[in-house]
Amino acid sequence: MAVMTTQDNRSLIYKANKEEGVKGWYVVNDGVMGGLSKGIIKMNDDEHAVFEGYVTTENNGGFSSVRYPFEMNEVSEFKFVNIKLKGDGKNYQFRIKETVNQDYSYIHEFKTSGDWEKVSILLSEFYPSFRGNKLNRPNFPGKKMEEVTFLIGNKKKESFSLEIESIYLN
Repeated sequence: MAVMTTQDNRSLIYKANKEEGVKGWYVVNDGVMGGLSKGIIKMNDDEHAVFEGYVTTENNGGFSSVRYPFEMNEVSEFKFVNIKLKGDGKNYQFRIKETVNQDYSYIHEFKTSGDWEKVSILLSEFYPSFRGNKLNRPNFPGKKMEEVTFLIGNKKKESFSLEIESIYLN
């Protein structure tokens, strides 16, 4: 998906709509490490992307994620990532990668309220992490971005549902 800039200087990363659906999104569950958690992404009748499923700690599991690579290079003019979503009251991580091939992610955790809300996060607050370990590196430098991810991994068995309307920078 190409990045679009709107008149009020917001850069759109993703906007749920019937035409595009969930094209480009893909799921990565803990099965890559032997776990048994399951997550899916789909469109609902209200034309929102829905990331849902369950997480289990069985078999050394414990997470489900959905990733969205996109074409965006320069992001240094932006200070915030904004996400319009409706969660289920659970904690999630929002992750950024400078390039899709980067091994580690920049992470920020947030708690959903159960209602529609706008989550605004300063890009400079994303810290680097690899496989659950915080890295001894600076926080997100805010220059380049090519992938975003939602991840749930609260170290317990639970079902989850996250409804996503849009993700944009400003």
